[in-house]
Amino acid sequence: MSSARRVVVVGGGLAGITAALDCAAAGARVTLVEVRRRLGGAAYSVTREGLQMDNGQHVFLRGCLAYRALLGRLGSEHLVSVQPRLEIPVLRPGSRPFHLRRSSLPAPLHLAGALARYPFLSRRRRLGAARAALALMRIDPREERDDRITLGEWLARHGQGPQEVAALWDLIALPTLNLPAAEASLALGVFVFRTGLLTSADGGDIGFHVATLQEIIGGPAERALRAAGVEVRLGWRAESLQPTAGGLEVGGRGGRGTALAHRADGATGAVGEEEEMWVAGGPEGEDGLSAEAVVLAVPHTRAASLLEPLLGDLSGRLRALGASPIVNLHVVYDRTVCEQAFAAGVGTPVQYLFDRSRAAGAPAGCQYLAVSLSGADREMGMSVDELRERFLPALTALLPRAREATVESFLVTREHAATFRSRPGVGALRPGPETAVAGLVLAGTWTATGWPATLEGAVLSGHAAAVAALRRVGIEPPRVRSSLDPLGVHR
Repeated sequence: MSSARRVVVVGGGLAGITAALDCAAAGARVTLVEVRRRLGGAAYSVTREGLQMDNGQHVFLRGCLAYRALLGRLGSEHLVSVQPRLEIPVLRPGSRPFHLRRSSLPAPLHLAGALARYPFLSRRRRLGAARAALALMRIDPREERDDRITLGEWLARHGQGPQEVAALWDLIALPTLNLPAAEASLALGVFVFRTGLLTSADGGDIGFHVATLQEIIGGPAERALRAAGVEVRLGWRAESLQPTAGGLEVGGRGGRGTALAHRADGATGAVGEEEEMWVAGGPEGEDGLSAEAVVLAVPHTRAASLLEPLLGDLSGRLRALGASPIVNLHVVYDRTVCEQAFAAGVGTPVQYLFDRSRAAGAPAGCQYLAVSLSGADREMGMSVDELRERFLPALTALLPRAREATVESFLVTREHAATFRSRPGVGALRPGPETAVAGLVLAGTWTATGWPATLEGAVLSGHAAAVAALRRVGIEPPRVRSSLDPLGVHR
């Protein structure tokens, strides 16, 4: 088949989905290949013990306009909800819940009242935190020097000790950067706090997925891509990239021999991260796809392997990005033990918990709580029994009703390389969408979007990759119509 105006997208996560939709809408002939049997990339769902469980609790902000616009294109925006006003219930063992809630005042005053009443810091420490927040607003996250130290170092210089960091700053740093402030890049930390909390009063209102990720992303994306004329090949593994006279060829293989497994750690209740595997029982076939442009939208560890023969230096940079894990605990009680739809923990190993009973289809009368643990290097090395021994008492300390409840199920999902590691120096390692190989374009949260590894960053990278790919095939990308509709496709 001719490669004229043809774009191949390798990877079916949010970045690849976005790039494929954009290129198809502009008139390119698009093929998307994905090694798994479903779309969604790192945002996926599994079925265990009758529950529809998401691998992780992905939230977004009102200000995540690109991600929200993508859901509109997929027709699944009705399956998410955004808080009318930022409100984070904060739980601490032995204390009454405190609701960290913004007011209707303009930023940054919208958080002043909540901080002034915050019970888990003394008045002196609250005043110090307010001064540090104001100083943070004066930092430009684009400054390279701010990517050379940690957010924790900067906070310490501004009077924020371990108590302030644990009780306040890490409430935001951990779930957004997938690292504690003590390890995370100051530049990325500044971006998160300025974008989500300090610049716009409503930009940090939290958005939630009401249904499962498969219902919101995976299924709708496949339907939307096929409706847009994109050829979607699931169970197709890209194995090589080779320049040709007309562009590039993606070597790979597909067929019924491709399957998907979940890595287990040998302990009851373990549900590991997804892992590709080849099994017998169906025909396999080597194949090649030729195109004028290829969008490589796979995890950075996988991209490094595919790029090494062509771009050894870039491959090394991607490997240097490192990885940071996320562990999720899935706990089903025989009764309701938590009144909050979600909550943050202070003075406890429980970072964030979410009530997913309705979305997962929990049995009547039971409550299913998902506990999300970011920057979970320690927890990755713990067995299911060890995690159960550590976290069930912690949940009981936070939720008094759990003392009388019976735990019906305790499952664990793990993502070893959930995100790149947001440490100092990471900014210099993240590449832009274009490469030194003509027609080879990159997409993914690990590219230089300015955002940490988030849903929004993934979609923005897909838009940027589509622009580069379209220009390569001789199609001028559509002009931006609005901030909520980057390519003017969804109205």
